[in-house]
Amino acid sequence: MHIEPFGVEIWMNEWETKCEWNLAETCVESITIAELLDLCGHSTEDLSDLLGMKMTYGAIEGSDRLRSAIADLYPSQTAENVIVTHGTIGANMLVHKALVSAGDRVVAVVPTYQQHYSIPASIGADVQQLKLREEDGFLPDLDALRALVTTETKLIAINNPNNPTGALMDRDMLHQIAEIARSVGAWVLCDEVYRGTDQDGDGMTDSIADIYEKGISTAGMSKAYSLAGLRLGWVTAPKDVIEAVAIHRDYDTISVGMIDDHFAAMALENRDKILARSQLITRTNLAILDDWIAAEPKISWVKPRSGTTALLKYDLPLTSRDFCIRLLQETGVMFTPGSALGMEGYVRIGYANGSDILRGGLALVSEFLARHK
Repeated sequence: MHIEPFGVEIWMNEWETKCEWNLAETCVESITIAELLDLCGHSTEDLSDLLGMKMTYGAIEGSDRLRSAIADLYPSQTAENVIVTHGTIGANMLVHKALVSAGDRVVAVVPTYQQHYSIPASIGADVQQLKLREEDGFLPDLDALRALVTTETKLIAINNPNNPTGALMDRDMLHQIAEIARSVGAWVLCDEVYRGTDQDGDGMTDSIADIYEKGISTAGMSKAYSLAGLRLGWVTAPKDVIEAVAIHRDYDTISVGMIDDHFAAMALENRDKILARSQLITRTNLAILDDWIAAEPKISWVKPRSGTTALLKYDLPLTSRDFCIRLLQETGVMFTPGSALGMEGYVRIGYANGSDILRGGLALVSEFLARHK
């Protein structure tokens, strides 16, 4: 099976350990186990509860406790609609493998996480890309979506909140996408890994799983919950999708780790505290970034409404890869080149690390831009 190299992951693997100021990080600043315990009202003494945990495979689909905690994130779902995976990356892969066959049409918005067009293409699907445009606020043109959807369409893949743009589809737009999918009987897969980081209100984006009877939500503990080290995600979907995913999952997952399951359940049972911390970081840091961009004539953007990332358009005679490599070599600041996302002329910034890292890194970027007028 041929699959295209994963542009973003190749870039991160090459440079992430070599930078001093990581402005490419997409997770809300990660927390330690001690911080997790504190946020959840526990102490390190409670770790002794783990000492008697026998290191078996555990509950294969995820513990009842964890799947119930995940289901509580969705107004219309139950634990039977949830299966636990190795991160959101595992959830996305399993959905594509379970539902898409050679010859099926898949419509995927771009830019997005590369899984959503490269995996179905590797299966032999007819992948049609719906390009998000700056002039539309990086939201999908629904007339263009209608034009791409045919009776052969098996799946529409969207990402909300969007990585890398931070664009946010509201409930009305999600209903319209559901109606387009319903007209041809297509599934809608929505990668919702950044759900919980909206800039307004309670921060929780409406989920496609609650809006559309053939809606599939994937998400995980990495981004909004600051626990990427657990490597734990999930699929929330109708039961027939969960059953199809489970068949493929038996071949590459079996189960997640029992310790990961334990801490993920603890975090989700106390999600109000975890998300309050995340929203404080993302809302504070987006304001810092907004002020910086206003003072930088060579940088422009569509301001994100959610998520932890933004696309910055730069006015320099450099490819995005050359821009990012020179920036790294001269300042130690790491961005992600737009070329890794199919968006040449842009760079992606991750703004949800500590505010001191963001401020310090941006100051160095300003010096870099001044030197390269």
